[in-house]
Amino acid sequence: MTGTADVVIVGGGIEGAATAWALARRGVTDVVVCERDTVGSGGTGKSSGVVRCHYGVPSLAAMAWKGLHLFENAEDVLGEDIGFHQTGYVVGVGEQNADALEASLKAQRALGIETMTISRDEVAELWPVAELGDFAAFGWEPRGGYGDAYRTAQAFAAAARREGVRIRQGTAVAEILTDSGGVRGVRLEDGEEIATRSVVVAAGPWSVGLLAPLGVDLPITVHREQIVLISPGHGVDPRFDAAKVPVFSDLVSLQYIRAETAGELLFGNSDLSRPEPADPDRYANHADPDFLETAVTKIAHRLPGLPDASVSSTYAGCYDVTPDFNPIIGPTGIEGLIVAAGFSGHGFKISPAVGELLADLVIDGRSNDPAVPADDFRLNRFAERQPLLSPHPYIGAGEMR
Repeated sequence: MTGTADVVIVGGGIEGAATAWALARRGVTDVVVCERDTVGSGGTGKSSGVVRCHYGVPSLAAMAWKGLHLFENAEDVLGEDIGFHQTGYVVGVGEQNADALEASLKAQRALGIETMTISRDEVAELWPVAELGDFAAFGWEPRGGYGDAYRTAQAFAAAARREGVRIRQGTAVAEILTDSGGVRGVRLEDGEEIATRSVVVAAGPWSVGLLAPLGVDLPITVHREQIVLISPGHGVDPRFDAAKVPVFSDLVSLQYIRAETAGELLFGNSDLSRPEPADPDRYANHADPDFLETAVTKIAHRLPGLPDASVSSTYAGCYDVTPDFNPIIGPTGIEGLIVAAGFSGHGFKISPAVGELLADLVIDGRSNDPAVPADDFRLNRFAERQPLLSPHPYIGAGEMR
């Protein structure tokens, strides 16, 4: 062995960086983060950055609520601006999902989350260019919005470094080393080994290949997700400001739209019923013609008040997705080896709480937050056929947890 650490974190994305910072805050600073490229260079850098607490699964809602408080106070807590824009968040549903919306909002309020129903007229004030006639009900989070996952990961990493955490970029882990007592270290691609009895694997879709040789089967698939940026164009209602509108989660036509600081609108797909398998190392970083046609059709229907809108650019990223579209966070069955992967698109908004939960698991072996039971995210739930599901699922948008 050429080095030692109390904890090695594999992956310098937002979850790994948040975990390093959370460990440091609890006094565990002999930590090494091994990132094969640069901090935030994987899925983190492609995140849409939507901030919402609208989850039917109570533990996820509680984690998003905790994350929101960090985002609101990031400059004081992390020491720098992370690019959080508190534009608000509105979700609209059709008649078949109106009861589920109301039940979810009630459950979220029971956790202390500031959320409520609002009227169609109130949404029209927020989105004066939108067609709202096919919605039956709306939820509203005035403290929601969007952020910058890449900047947030960098801020977590910088704050962890200040506490003594070592973040090694350009450092790929080739193998997790074990013995009869469990984890004993990691071997890097250049042959160097770091001795440790505690490893957290937070390497997104690459976690699967790292854990498979140890007999740990992560039920994670990789899906490509395409994003379209829209220029609003001319002839727009003067009440409409594309840089300030709230995030709009449209569960009727299954799309989400949010502002961009430059005055564009970001369009994402919420129809995850037909995923597109992808290789996270080799995928097209642009929208396909068919997807563009779908996006243009959906936006034209939802935003008729943008008569001169046009596509300005596109890109794509990958989700690491579990069968229930919720993350795996917890022990692997090998002493000292913990995994945090399969975030299914939820990772940014819950990252502060993920870091805290992982620090709890490393130090105490349990969650210290009653609202976030570690058992919810256990790997074994899939083998036990007990997926983590909302008690108030949305018909036709079940992946929206």
